Order: sequence, then C-alpha cells, then structure tokens
Amino acid sequence: MEALKIAVVGYGNIGKYALEAVEAAPDMVCAGIVRRSGSAEGFPELAPYKVVSDIRDLGPVDVAILATPSRKVRENAEKYLSLGISTVDSFDIHTEICDLRRALAPVAEAHGAVSVISAGWDPGSDSVVRALVEGLAPKGVTYTNFGPGRSMGHSVAAKAIPGVRDALSVTIPVGTGLHRRMVYVALEPGADFAAVAAAIKADPYFAHDETHVQQVDDVDALNDVGHGVNLVRKGVSGKTHNQLFDFNMRINNPALTGQVLVMAARAAVRQRPGCYTMIEIPVIDLLAGDREELIRHLV
Repeated sequence: MEALKIAVVGYGNIGKYALEAVEAAPDMVCAGIVRRSGSAEGFPELAPYKVVSDIRDLGPVDVAILATPSRKVRENAEKYLSLGISTVDSFDIHTEICDLRRALAPVAEAHGAVSVISAGWDPGSDSVVRALVEGLAPKGVTYTNFGPGRSMGHSVAAKAIPGVRDALSVTIPVGTGLHRRMVYVALEPGADFAAVAAAIKADPYFAHDETHVQQVDDVDALNDVGHGVNLVRKGVSGKTHNQLFDFNMRINNPALTGQVLVMAARAAVRQRPGCYTMIEIPVIDLLAGDREELIRHLV
C-alpha cells in the first residue's frame, strides 16, 4: 500500500511526539507541519519538512493530526473535514465528547472524510480497556485513577486564565476514581493571585475536583511529563461474582498521546465517512501490517 500522507497541525508537546511517531511508522510519511506562523524558526528538526500556515499548501493529505488544545479541536476539525481531509484529535473534555461527535459527524459525512475524536490515552486507549473489562464483567464498577503526573489538558487550561504566565497541573489519585488537582502558577506582573486561583477552580477542567492552586516563581523547575493510570473493575461474569481486573501503566504523557494519534490516523482511512471514538473502531484497524499476519501473531 502507498504510505499515508500525514500532516501534523500544531507543534507543541503533542505535535513533536506525534511527528516522531509518524517518522517511526512503517506505513506513513509526514506531508508537512501546519503552524500559525507558517515558520520552522527555532525548530531545526523540522528542516526536512514543509512548514505552512495553510494545509492546502502541502498538497495531498490523507489525515491531519490535530495536536492542538482541546478547546480548538472543533473549529480545526470542521475546517479540515470541510476540505475532505480526515482528522484525528486527543480532545479530553470527557463531558463534551458526545456533543463533539454529534457536531463533527455530519461535516465528515458530507465531505467523504473521517474524524476520530478523543484519541489520546484517556480518553482513547483507556476507553478501549474500560469497554473490554465491562464486557468481561457486565455487572460491576470501574474506577479509573490517574497519576500522579502532569495533566497536559489541565495545564493548558490553567495557562489560558488571564494573568497566568505559565502553569503546571499535577493530578494526584485519591482513589475510587477521585482526584486532587495541584496547580502551580507563575503570574504575569500585577496579576492578582486570589482572582487567578478562583478562575482556575471555576474552570470546567477543575470545577468537579478538589483543586489547590499555588503560586511559584518557576514552573519549569517542577515540570515532569511522566503520568500513569490504574484502571480497576470488580464485577460479575455471568452469575459468578468477585471478578477483578487491574490495568496499570506508567508513561511519558505526550509521547503516548502522539502514538495513539498515529494509531487513530491509520484507522481513520479504514472507516466509512463519519465521526468515531476509539471504542467504535476495530482494534486491528489501529495496527500496521498485513491483516492475516496480525491475526496469526495476536490471536
């Protein structure tokens, strides 16, 4: 098969690791990078690639990886889907996923494209694990415990608060799916800390969790992109009780997000036009290689 032509839209933490995952994929090539500046200045590793502000300047693109903040996903996805370019993203506002799916589905269908949304590690690959263990024990309870580690989505949300120069949000698991958010902020000159802290706690990213905001001089001195998850389900298989499933991983957050986005990009071209979450996609479609060889190897 001809290699898939992938564009990376945005070149922050996720974009950098998404590009690395594309470079390592045996069935993909990078068509180029889309940045608001349209420039590779300051990023010598982008020298081999065309860097543009308009994706149409890249020529044919099969899939655009949207390495953008969650709150920019809808507008970017609608734009690229309208051009007939399939998209994948790591939208992570759990309560808004169904709304996003409903909004993007008709755009994708109308232009013969595919949108795979919320394709990070949570939501995303963890969603697939949750679906599997719920099928294994249909009656029961699942707890997803994140961290301890840096949350990229929460950190971006905190940075967007007026008066914040830089921010880091660390997720601390309390247990049974409950979490504490430790938010460290460096302020712009003259910013009021009390007002900033109140705005962060009121933001939808933080409003439903115990959140503590601390002012620091240097956020970078605290930064660590490590993260993790412990996903537990205890339930009933058929009529047999006390079935327990325990899934753990410790990860580099943006690197795994970039890898899942690449998996989703591969799967996108194998679906009919429309909008999908990862639990709606056959797992084998996420993998590179011959289908029968994968079945022989994995089954």
